[in-house]
Amino acid sequence: QVQLVESGGGLVHPGGSLRLSCTVSGSIREIYSMDWYRQAPGKQRELVARIFSDSKTNYLDSVKGRFTISRDNAKNTVFLQMNSLEPEDTAVYYCDTFLQAWDHSPANYWGQGTQVTVSA
Repeated sequence: QVQLVESGGGLVHPGGSLRLSCTVSGSIREIYSMDWYRQAPGKQRELVARIFSDSKTNYLDSVKGRFTISRDNAKNTVFLQMNSLEPEDTAVYYCDTFLQAWDHSPANYWGQGTQVTVSA
């Protein structure tokens, strides 16, 4: 069974920083990509950042230059460093990974979400 545990959310003032972490555990054969999504109230969930097994990355345009995604392959952990936070970044942030567990086909797995609130 695969589990994702997220941490690092909270309340921060505009211009501040937060670092989110997500650790994947279980019977993992291979992790192909690790992502951060977010969903604000009344809005659709959107992909914020993605990192592939070769460390290539993709970012949502509105976070480029402010957010950095990284991963520690040895610990099956993905990070999202968020700088220069804006009120528009307020949302529940979800970790997602596309991986293959032993004796299973490749599939997506989701974390429980962590709240990020940017407010004065």
